[in-house]
Amino acid sequence: MPLGRSLSMTSLNGLPQCEDEDLPVEDLLLFEISWEVTNKVGGIYTVIQTKAKTTADEWGENYFLIGPYFEQNVKTQVEFSEPPNPAVKKAMDTMKSQGCQVFFGRWLIEGSPYVLLFDIGSAAWNLDKWKGEFWEVSNIGIPFHDREANDAVIFGSLTAWFLKELSCQFDDKPNIIAHFHEWQAGVGLILSRSQKLPVATIFTTHATLLGRYLCAASIDFYNNLDQFDIDKEAGERQIYHRYCMERASVHCAHVFTTVSQITATEAEHMLKKSPDVVTPNGLNIKKFSAMHEFQNLHSMYKARIQEFIRGHFYGHLDFDLDKTLFFFIAGRYEFSNKGADMFLEALSRLNFLLRVHKTDVTVIVFFIMPAKTNNFNVETLKGQAVRKQLWDTAQSVKEKFGRKLYNSLLKGEIPDLNKILDRDDISIMKRAIFTTQRHTLPPVTTHNMIDDSNDPILNTIRRIGLFNNRTDRVKVILHPEFLSSTSPLLPLDYEEFVRGCHLGVFPSYYEPWGYTPAECTVMGIPSVTTNLSGFGCFMQEHVADPAAYGIYIVDRRFRSPDESCNQLTQFLYGFCQQNRRQRIIQRNRTERLSDLLDWKYLGRYYMHARHLALSRTFPVKFEMEPSAPPKTEGFRFPRPSSVPPSPSVSQHSSPHHSEAEDEDEDERYDEDEEAERDRQNIKSPFSIGALSQGKKKQHGEYRN
Repeated sequence: MPLGRSLSMTSLNGLPQCEDEDLPVEDLLLFEISWEVTNKVGGIYTVIQTKAKTTADEWGENYFLIGPYFEQNVKTQVEFSEPPNPAVKKAMDTMKSQGCQVFFGRWLIEGSPYVLLFDIGSAAWNLDKWKGEFWEVSNIGIPFHDREANDAVIFGSLTAWFLKELSCQFDDKPNIIAHFHEWQAGVGLILSRSQKLPVATIFTTHATLLGRYLCAASIDFYNNLDQFDIDKEAGERQIYHRYCMERASVHCAHVFTTVSQITATEAEHMLKKSPDVVTPNGLNIKKFSAMHEFQNLHSMYKARIQEFIRGHFYGHLDFDLDKTLFFFIAGRYEFSNKGADMFLEALSRLNFLLRVHKTDVTVIVFFIMPAKTNNFNVETLKGQAVRKQLWDTAQSVKEKFGRKLYNSLLKGEIPDLNKILDRDDISIMKRAIFTTQRHTLPPVTTHNMIDDSNDPILNTIRRIGLFNNRTDRVKVILHPEFLSSTSPLLPLDYEEFVRGCHLGVFPSYYEPWGYTPAECTVMGIPSVTTNLSGFGCFMQEHVADPAAYGIYIVDRRFRSPDESCNQLTQFLYGFCQQNRRQRIIQRNRTERLSDLLDWKYLGRYYMHARHLALSRTFPVKFEMEPSAPPKTEGFRFPRPSSVPPSPSVSQHSSPHHSEAEDEDEDERYDEDEEAERDRQNIKSPFSIGALSQGKKKQHGEYRN
């Protein structure tokens, strides 16, 4: 509902109430501030970009994003325009008159929200003065050599200056809400509160600074949360000033939020404050008009991956591609945090199981993790060239064969198959076969690594011996670069590649949310996650049997590393035992979970945080009765009535089971019946807290 309509603030517990019967929604302005507005650095960019449409639909012309100006980003992402709001224009003009460059326009993403961008460089001459002012209000000193922290001071000072100029123009209304993401934007929040600006503030941490650093150091983080000397740990890692900026932002904000329950626990110990609201991350879900169109996309992109495999493994293509499964892990190259260490160890054990049981299934695993390289390696490029040459040879022989066959049939003769191919054709085919001979193993990496002797993934591959031997049933390919449709090797975008794979594996140790398994889910691809990731905890809470829906959750919190690795190995082995029909059923179920991750549902948590901030900042105007944060009570997915194709139930005691058994199990599966039952479990009605007696309100009737 656009914000142009009025909001009735009547007797709903948990939502703000106003003295007036109707509060015109024009009387509220929402600003969302982040270093990653139009500037992709990490996962926060995805959060803001995907949430923009839902928020813009709710707030209309009163929703603005604030971020840094980088010309290379703005050229392709922003359409400049004049601010429609006169107060915003006047505040910008005041800043421009004092030498700061401020830009305004629409961000060319879904929802087309307004963006306000500050040129950090144009205001850098104020840095020393602003660092002094920041010291006076917070006693936090920023070292001159930390470029990122200095930029955060400039960005925060410009943000607070803008909010001050804007709020000075308003007497009683509109009321302003400012939502700050991460410590880089936190300086603006701290300065706004120190100047006592009439602004309702929200601060969201997507991952604590210290938590990420400690987990990367292979420390037993979650079992020692209450044991850390926080100041000492931050000081030893030379991030004490950043940690102080983050902690001050958390304690200054009217409302503090995190993205998952696991991060909430972490923040309670690292930042010494429990979040007021947990705001799970969502995605924009685009439903296909045909129910099984995503299955067709899987087949199409799987065929494209198979073409790459034919080239990469030329000379060693002694496995059946129709019985080959594609697994992958993707993300930042954080070897331990992302669980690549455990994944490789589990692959070694999986390889042993598949060989011992003499299975005909082959698993090819992709590691899509960017690292420093010197371009593609020659052997990988040669493989694709050999594949293309073979294809051209086969096409020319086929054309010649087809012409001779056609002419024979026109004459009413059955061709002599011994004569239809002449000696030249045989020679061409023999030469083609000779070109596929190879005296080396297929490479485990597609690029020349700059420091391969110290690369953790390559060193682990050397230790466990997964060198793509003919006898290996698990084969590994490290692609140390982001995927691109223009690549000469694997010409697929990331989304296309994910759709073509069978399983995403993300056994992370530190993952505040986890967009990679969430993206797999909305594309109907099963995935492995952990109970230390926000996504894994969210799915455990809302799905009775996650494995039946293609979400395998490894217990990394309450089990030893070896036990967790064994559990992951069993998940992977159980997945390998599924037949094709079971995988199709599971993909259907996985795709149905996408409704859980839609911003149309998860946006309610952000609504609650904004309502709470208003009631705390302007208690005279807004009242909020005590209530718990919103619950997704209608989101509980039951265990499917048919036997789910998951390791927990479909794993056979012997690898030699009959196909007849599988067919009997599959007969119990009714796609339409299950889909309808799942739709009933995703319910639109929603209330924050207890409703007063009387008619229940539908979700969407209450807006800020």
